Amino acid sequence: MNTNDYIIRPERTGDYREVENLVREAFWNVYRPGCSEHYVIHVLRDDPAFVKELDFVMCLSARENDPSDHSTAEEGGRLIGQNMFMRTVIDADDGRVIPVLTMGPIGISPEYKRRGYGKKLLDYSLEKAAEMGFGAVLFEGNIGFYGKSGFDYARRFGIRYHDLPEGADDSFFLCRELIPGYLAGVTGVYQTPRGYYVDDADVEEFDRAFPQKVKLKLPGQIF
Repeated sequence: MNTNDYIIRPERTGDYREVENLVREAFWNVYRPGCSEHYVIHVLRDDPAFVKELDFVMCLSARENDPSDHSTAEEGGRLIGQNMFMRTVIDADDGRVIPVLTMGPIGISPEYKRRGYGKKLLDYSLEKAAEMGFGAVLFEGNIGFYGKSGFDYARRFGIRYHDLPEGADDSFFLCRELIPGYLAGVTGVYQTPRGYYVDDADVEEFDRAFPQKVKLKLPGQIF
């Protein structure tokens, strides 16, 4: 996808470390002191549930990044965002196993947040997932942002988050049908792919390869 100031294209092997560093910058001290999302991405690329065709990066167009840059539009300039998807399932109450997608982490470089790039990347990647025939996306996020791209609370689709006690706050758990009516008549429990669960010691070891950053305990962090 090309526009005047950015392109969205598939992630390439040569992008991996730059993407991991971008995600590290985007999530550092957001949900916890430091972050684990850059290692999660590193692990998920080798997971059988990873959907390689839905692994995207967003780059500034070459001229937006540097007017003297004569790279082609397809090559693009600075990498400023990424998104990825994983296959997972809903274990339906009637015994069926319903294939769905989960998404993320989705990240935008901190200096380019709140400028509309995240929504453009999100909407593009959801469109591509729909074109591939996937029926629904469920994941953990903020309804204030993702609601603008068609997400709603998963509870309204009859889908429960695994291991969440009855009556607990589930406002973080969101869903969007990509095929209208895909979840009609379905109630059940969503399963997070195991690849998202990483060991803190492995995160710490992986993080040593990146520039040192200060971990801070901040208000609003979850962990």
